[in-house]
Amino acid sequence: MNETNAVELLLVEDNPQDLELTLRALRKANLANHLQVARDGAEALDFIFCTGPFSTRSIADRPKLILLDLKLPKVDGLEVLRRIKGDPRTKMIPVVVLTSSKEQRDVVES
Repeated sequence: MNETNAVELLLVEDNPQDLELTLRALRKANLANHLQVARDGAEALDFIFCTGPFSTRSIADRPKLILLDLKLPKVDGLEVLRRIKGDPRTKMIPVVVLTSSKEQRDVVES
């Protein structure tokens, strides 16, 4: 992995307030150096699988950790999670699900 292109963390969050709060916490912990932000599920999938605007990336440069909101526009977080865990190239990436949902279904599915 090229150190200048290294992305250690992928943060997938569409809410600007939650995004800023998470970024502030990551900066405080010195974890924001190699961070990519995706603001919807489609952008996250493009980044992870090196498609669309991220087609010049190599899937070998995958993030070491994904922080994933469940309630996302375009492609919801559960579908993003299914695709990550359903692909042998990405299934071992740890994913932390972030949500304010109180729905039991969201907790069980994720």
